[in-house]
Amino acid sequence: MKITGIELRRIAMPLVSPFRTSFGVETDRDVLLVRVVTPDAEGWAECSAMSEPRYSAEYVDGAAEVLRRFLIPALPKKDVDAQAVGRVLEPFTGHRMAKAALETAVLDAQLRASGESLARHLGASRDRVPCGVSVGIMDSIPELLDAVAGYVDEGYVRIKLKIEPGWDVEPVRAVRERFGDGLLLQVDANAAYTLVDAPHLARLDAFGLLLIEQPLANDDMVQHARLARRLTTPVCLDESIESAADAAAAISLGACSIINVKPARVGGYLEARRIHDLCRAHGVAVWCGGMLETGIGRAANLALAALPGFTLPGDTSGSHRYFATDVTEPFVLDDGHLDVPSGPGIGVTPVPDVLAEVTTSTEWINA
Repeated sequence: MKITGIELRRIAMPLVSPFRTSFGVETDRDVLLVRVVTPDAEGWAECSAMSEPRYSAEYVDGAAEVLRRFLIPALPKKDVDAQAVGRVLEPFTGHRMAKAALETAVLDAQLRASGESLARHLGASRDRVPCGVSVGIMDSIPELLDAVAGYVDEGYVRIKLKIEPGWDVEPVRAVRERFGDGLLLQVDANAAYTLVDAPHLARLDAFGLLLIEQPLANDDMVQHARLARRLTTPVCLDESIESAADAAAAISLGACSIINVKPARVGGYLEARRIHDLCRAHGVAVWCGGMLETGIGRAANLALAALPGFTLPGDTSGSHRYFATDVTEPFVLDDGHLDVPSGPGIGVTPVPDVLAEVTTSTEWINA
């Protein structure tokens, strides 16, 4: 496959409500889209980097810069495929979200040209996946209970509560008491605690949680292993896992029994599949995390979440969880599930009028 050129497009997507985590509050998304153009097809991908380097070291301006200066110029002039992209980008340290966007856009173009869906290419075993929803930190417990009630009424099969010191045991207690033991419930700390907090975190064991996600620093698997031995709640790693090698190390250390696979964080869907295969071989559950994606990123995540090892509901929420209007046709929850796109590539394309309305800049780079 020969690439004619690549477009970097920035779009502004206001959120329907502020989303607060332990590392900050988001009210809108400054999204970088990558479009790869070939003589036979176009491929789309979304870079999940946020506006500021809080979740990880990457941020959207930096991702655009590394793409234009280093990653795109490194692509082969001909005979390009997604596997080749991974190989030629490997010498560049880090920048996994930018790499993931470029590799995914090439893969999307490649699959559209051949008529194969991303789900089929990855090895999906289902045509619909169960969906959970992530609930941010609120100003009060009554506000939290109202939000959770709304998501339960919409049909989400699992609720994830963001937590931080001072907002953990009591919110979880309130949700469990209000909605009962039948609600699938988990928490996400986004690395807000230290091992000193282990006795406090152990108080969450009383609530029958599915898991506690990334309680400690992302670069400390040893401490996570120690914490895991002190909790009955399963420990899940998110930010700590940036590759299949990281996953293997975490499993060997006993740092987790569950892994949240975010394709952008690990460098793309091909590496995400490797992590899935590794975890499945070791009996470690995986689920697909989210980064407040538009329909472009959501479509690809659904394809990944349909693999057989993804046994827990992911953060693959419907479009209206975050956006009043998505850039693709909206993904709508049906009985707690979303359909996996079956068309070629990621199976969706932006709606032209909507895309034009939300675009803030475009840049064309000749291959």
